[in-house]
Amino acid sequence: MKVKDFTSALEEIAPLNYAEDFDNVGLLVGDYNDEVTKVLVCLDTTPEVVEEARREGANLIISFHPIVFSGLKKLNGKTYVERAVINAIKYGINIYATHTALDNSFDGVNRGIVNQLGLSNAKVLIPKNEVLKQLVTYVPTDSAEKLKLALYEAGAGKIGNYDSCGFLVDGIGNFRPLEGSDPTIGNIGSLTEVPETRIEIVVPQHCEATIMKALFDNHPYEEVAYSLINLVNKNQYIGLGMIGELESEMDEKSFISFVKEKMNTPVVRHSNLLNKPIKKVAVLGGSGAFAIINALAAGADAYITSDLKYHEFFSAENQIVLMDIGHYESEQFTINLISSYLKEKFSNFVIFNSGIITNPVNYS
Repeated sequence: MKVKDFTSALEEIAPLNYAEDFDNVGLLVGDYNDEVTKVLVCLDTTPEVVEEARREGANLIISFHPIVFSGLKKLNGKTYVERAVINAIKYGINIYATHTALDNSFDGVNRGIVNQLGLSNAKVLIPKNEVLKQLVTYVPTDSAEKLKLALYEAGAGKIGNYDSCGFLVDGIGNFRPLEGSDPTIGNIGSLTEVPETRIEIVVPQHCEATIMKALFDNHPYEEVAYSLINLVNKNQYIGLGMIGELESEMDEKSFISFVKEKMNTPVVRHSNLLNKPIKKVAVLGGSGAFAIINALAAGADAYITSDLKYHEFFSAENQIVLMDIGHYESEQFTINLISSYLKEKFSNFVIFNSGIITNPVNYS
């Protein structure tokens, strides 16, 4: 198996197209065509994790956080980032990071928190927009079925828990082949009318190249008439954070104890308690102060995230309980999520979690 086999499998649930613009995801060190010995999954690719991979004979590290986030101007080992990269290159270890691509996945980081807390009716808190396009094309009616199925097979027409979603309407197409053309139907210089079918179908951003190839490979015309239109629609299954409901409501202090136990965190920093029951809970792994407004708008009783600053706790406005459980703590279950998914895909391959706790924050 090659590096690209494992990364392509992970990108089925976390396409790199859906990572945030500021992020640095994908293969950071190595070669997609390298043969893989073993796979190590971690949250952070520290020099210690690279050494662990070398020791265990793994030459592919799949990390949640990217070890290279901003540009490296030197590689002389002065920083932990440089040491990790230098050693990875020295030992022939590939490093791949998924980060906000997995953050935005319905089956990603926040799904892990939702599952850990046992929340039901989970939905994306901040659905991502402008990740869908609409393809409109015209095809001879007797070729419409073949083209439609090819587009579906390439990933077009997938909306949430439905696939093969499209709209077809029959009509009459007009065109006149000019000199230099090689028409499939009609004659050069003659106006031609053809029974055609208009196909309208949704194109997810990460499948666009595959879908367009399917269009051109399966359309009979020499010149394919089509429109690819950007949609502002929000995709309810892609985006940051999630919101769900507890099986039974809890009082605030009991809920804080519950969160500490389930999220394996020794400390929860929180805003004022409101003496109200907790039922509806919003979550966002990692730094999530920006989504406080979204949690409020969604009617959450509590919002679990990390890295909240002093003044950001005032944003609760006595309407919601803000809970900072720690950055590492909010993302720690992502390791199991990635490795479990890959083990299902590659059941006969050695895939293991790093045994190193990379949390840089300590509590005394």
